[in-house]
Amino acid sequence: MTVANINTNHEAQIRQLISNQQRAICAKDVDQIMSHYANEVILFDVKPPFQTKGKDAVRQIWEDCLPYFPNSFEMETRDLTIAVNDNLATAHWLFHFTGEQDHPAMKMWLRATAVYQKNQGNWQILHEHISVPFAPETSQAVFTLNP
Repeated sequence: MTVANINTNHEAQIRQLISNQQRAICAKDVDQIMSHYANEVILFDVKPPFQTKGKDAVRQIWEDCLPYFPNSFEMETRDLTIAVNDNLATAHWLFHFTGEQDHPAMKMWLRATAVYQKNQGNWQILHEHISVPFAPETSQAVFTLNP
């Protein structure tokens, strides 16, 4: 198998992991969400703290925030870009939640960047960074931008 074929296969695996993670989030399945993270994961989320270290702490973040999501929603992804080698991959994309139009979570696009590491043949999320842009002149997050 050539390097190009290996990288194409790895990229397909990362795309599938992202898709599986999004399905787990939409199902509010914390166990399935957590199955995609490495034990030593570091999360930079849109809400405090500045960083969350380790799988147990990330689980707590998900358990705390999922009740605020609507009962039923989907995720739309745009501009997914993946760079991959044998054991390390990065991806970045834009996403938003779709569903109940009047729910606050449906009104904003977010940015995601993730680093994946292959561990015992399986890709896992080693680092995840979710953000929204901000307006420096007001020091306020900008929730109304659309890509």
